[in-house]
Amino acid sequence: MKRFYKQTAVIEDQGGYGIALDGRPVRTPGRAALVVPSRALADAIAGEWDAQGETIDPRSMVLTGLANAGIDRVGADPEGFAAGLAAYGESDLTCYRADSPAPLVDRQAAAWDPLLDWAKARYDIAFVLATGVMHKPQHAQTTERLAAATAARDPFALAALSPLVTISGSLVAALAVAEEAFEAEAVWEAVCVDERWQAEQWGEDELAQKAEAARRADFLTAARFLQLLKG
Repeated sequence: MKRFYKQTAVIEDQGGYGIALDGRPVRTPGRAALVVPSRALADAIAGEWDAQGETIDPRSMVLTGLANAGIDRVGADPEGFAAGLAAYGESDLTCYRADSPAPLVDRQAAAWDPLLDWAKARYDIAFVLATGVMHKPQHAQTTERLAAATAARDPFALAALSPLVTISGSLVAALAVAEEAFEAEAVWEAVCVDERWQAEQWGEDELAQKAEAARRADFLTAARFLQLLKG
């Protein structure tokens, strides 16, 4: 739709920070007040609204979209939402390795072992590694503690954790980003090892490159959302 406002501002509201357009508070698609916990995040969301031209493009307002999801979607059932993300820990990308060729095996180990080592130390857990695509269950303690670490997050953090998990296929990688144990860009490169290998073997594909660029942007935006959420 066409832009209907001139000024954007951040306002204190309900113990948090809301966004006002010409003095009128912004609401989510579910008609709840768009109020976030940190001023830094509110400023960034207001910046998205302020940057719109004559026509509002929701696709360019990714932080706003994540905040809306945290309020409308996750807030309605945070436990169920967290459980859905925690399920990725049962078949985490980083635990499924190639058995050949040797260069790919080595690359996966170099990229993924540091993430698993961090998670082992952070949550006092162990991982079962597998080769191929056949599922191998993780230890009950491992999945339980990863699930607890996921469930401990508030709806806003869960909303941002979701693209980190679903895009990467790794709950471990997502938690490492969320806890700032690794730089988000470095984790992105780690979870793209297989795609990079395939591109080297078969050549670059323009459509695949565009799709990866879009996934990368969403992944890094989610990581930025989590940083802004901390203030």
